[in-house]
Amino acid sequence: MRAVIQRVSKSSVKVNGEILGQTELGILVLLGIEDLDNDEDARWLARKITGLRVFSDSDEKMNLNIGQVGGDLLVISQFTLHASTKKGTRPSFIKAARPEKAIPLYERFVMECENILGKDVSTGKFGANMEVELTNDGPVTIVIDTKNKA
Repeated sequence: MRAVIQRVSKSSVKVNGEILGQTELGILVLLGIEDLDNDEDARWLARKITGLRVFSDSDEKMNLNIGQVGGDLLVISQFTLHASTKKGTRPSFIKAARPEKAIPLYERFVMECENILGKDVSTGKFGANMEVELTNDGPVTIVIDTKNKA
């Protein structure tokens, strides 16, 4: 699994003009799932993201995680995170998992995050054409790949 996480002061996702999910202070996760990913990747990534200390404490140091600041999480599926651009100018998405594999892992990741945070996680709609808006706070943007755990 590959995730691009952004600390946000607000974020939202729309499908056909309808807001499906939104946050105030929190983290926006763009999540890409590849064929080799499994349930352990979903669990590990959920723990990693919810535990990341990317929010400022009273000394303005990044020492607090999303739970400690009462932040919200918005998770957006994004298969294009597994694009290969090695050949030519048209990206290849051959590594991206097909929906029959990706959807259950996406749902597992969201469920793991909800269990850790003890509250609902906002999402987009898997496979839909989505409009994502965000205000990146910092900016803080981090890329995490479960294939690089060490």
